[in-house]
Amino acid sequence: MPAPSPFRAALGETGSIARLAAPLSSGLIVSTSTTLVDTAMLGHLGAVPLAAVSLASSVVIMFYAALYGAAGPASLFAGRAQGAGDTAGIGDVGRHGAVLGLGAGLAGALGFAALLPVLGLTGQPADVMAVITPYWLCLAGMLVPFTLLLVAKGLLDAADRPWTGVGLSLVVLGVHVLANWVLIDGRFGFPALGLVGAGIASLLSQTFGAALFWGFVRFAPWTRAWWGERRFTREGFAKQWREALPMTTQYFLEGGAVGVAGVLIGWFGAVALAGNQVALSVGVVAYMLPLGIAGAVTIRVAQAIGGGDAGRVRAIGGAGLAIVTLWMGLIALVFLLAADALARAFVTDEAIVAAAVGIFVVYGLTQLFDGVQSVSLGALRGMLDNVWPMKVSIVAYWLISLPASVVIAFPLGLGAPGVWLGFGIGLAIAATALLWRFVSRTRPLSESA
Repeated sequence: MPAPSPFRAALGETGSIARLAAPLSSGLIVSTSTTLVDTAMLGHLGAVPLAAVSLASSVVIMFYAALYGAAGPASLFAGRAQGAGDTAGIGDVGRHGAVLGLGAGLAGALGFAALLPVLGLTGQPADVMAVITPYWLCLAGMLVPFTLLLVAKGLLDAADRPWTGVGLSLVVLGVHVLANWVLIDGRFGFPALGLVGAGIASLLSQTFGAALFWGFVRFAPWTRAWWGERRFTREGFAKQWREALPMTTQYFLEGGAVGVAGVLIGWFGAVALAGNQVALSVGVVAYMLPLGIAGAVTIRVAQAIGGGDAGRVRAIGGAGLAIVTLWMGLIALVFLLAADALARAFVTDEAIVAAAVGIFVVYGLTQLFDGVQSVSLGALRGMLDNVWPMKVSIVAYWLISLPASVVIAFPLGLGAPGVWLGFGIGLAIAATALLWRFVSRTRPLSESA
């Protein structure tokens, strides 16, 4: 029987990718909605609290990204164990991943906290810097449980139980909303803490979430087969560390470029930062769609390789690229056509609305590139090709994107939207390079299948 055409092979994988991507994206959207919730619940307090959230979020995103990379090998190797039918191997990956995640989370917390004094030297608005410290330190503490939660969720995703992770994430989000409601405006006898209350709520909800996820992963009846008599081994740590180092570096470089972009926007004042926060909070949630599809591609590629069926890798990647192109095309249209309505859903201040609209439009122009680079990167992750994407990030985001942002925003006068337009140039270059790498790496696999 002749092998199916590349188009039919990719079409045959779309259902599997879509079924996994839907819960992965949903879980990521729920997990990252804390910033969206903070923006909505702090909006009535004016530009300064929103500007503080924007500045902190712009910097912490590089740590979120890096820690996502540090936790990534757990789902990758658990996916390979799942594909090979090695149930106990999932728990072995999990116990090593938890220790590495704890170390990475602590390093991230200390690193983020240490950046606060440096931030004061970058020319940010004085009224914003006057209120940001408690919120900043709460976000720093949150990074430890955040990373542990990611490892546990990665095990569920790799074991084809992603909707379980979505359900648990919804509980965590509910706790965050409730804590915000109580602490921001002061209820049930608590003082009105405003921005500080939002920070405390984030720390409390993520700590609760890490305990909830690990309690479930460790003690649910159907996960008992994961936790045998295996012990910690040097090789168990080494194999995850080998992949975690380039993954963490790559995501940190990409997130770091976003962080620098946020700092650049701070030079345009508190209103620009507040508008950036409105747009960024929606943009981060929208980014979870391609990230979820990329995660599905990573897991399916890992499972295919673990099951000895590497010839499916190109078709899996092709299916992911088709799905992400459709979805991100729709998201781009929403950003381009409904920018004003999106901004007014959060704030009524006309100056902040205008600042957000300009950034939404730029987001709309770059969504397709974001989708292609995310899925191409996800496919390469599943193949354990992590060093080359790290090099792409250095060139695309730091040598091209940031200089372009400075030129477009300042000498060319496009302001805050110009910062993100420069970042979009880097996205386009990264998308092209990563797609080329995936196609070239998978050509021998598809020809030998």
